[in-house]
Amino acid sequence: MSLSAHSAIRWLLALLCWQPALAGAQASPPRQDLAELRSLAEQFLRTQAASLPGTPTVKVGAPDGRLQLARCDAPQAYLPNGARTLGKTSIGVRCQAPVVWNVLLPASVSVQTAYLVSSAPLAQGQRLGSADVALRQGDLASLPAGVLTDPAQLQGRTLQLPVAAGIPLARTMLKSQPVVQPGQAVRLVAQGPGFSVSSEARALTGGAEGDPVQARTAGGQVVTGIAQADGALAVRY
Repeated sequence: MSLSAHSAIRWLLALLCWQPALAGAQASPPRQDLAELRSLAEQFLRTQAASLPGTPTVKVGAPDGRLQLARCDAPQAYLPNGARTLGKTSIGVRCQAPVVWNVLLPASVSVQTAYLVSSAPLAQGQRLGSADVALRQGDLASLPAGVLTDPAQLQGRTLQLPVAAGIPLARTMLKSQPVVQPGQAVRLVAQGPGFSVSSEARALTGGAEGDPVQARTAGGQVVTGIAQADGALAVRY
């Protein structure tokens, strides 16, 4: 066999060896851009934190660089069960098509906000006003749940327990003042699609603003309405 024949055989064998490797490389699916997942998670958390009082700062950890995820048509960010949108948390990103995968990314959300603290020792049952509180700045994530952020939230409320000076005030510490007392004459305002009717009644139960209160009309009918700030009962049909 000539030298040229040997060279041709070697060339042919090399080509045959390379073809499966080339075919495998061409068959490999495109990989998911991991930076895109991090950006998607950040955008999701910013949207969730937009309703919180204050200025949010969102940080999301980078996915593990060793991840080899197939490209997703429409990855979706979501909040895992038990996770929250404040403080240290985690955010999930998942794919449903054309493949199924799921990753969790570490995250943190801080919200700088103004909040109310007691400006002096306050007594149980004390009716609160703007002179009883002061504004402080802090991270909402480190403050009690339901912390008050606006002096207007004190209107018509009293303390359920004594409070020392400098304590953050939360909704659970307050009690609403009754706007309707049992036996009180009240105005019923019945509203429905295209109509509004007002009549007189007498309260059978009492309640604060927003509470359901029962009342008896002049005709003897017992109705339930929602107590309003002015003492009226709103009945909707």
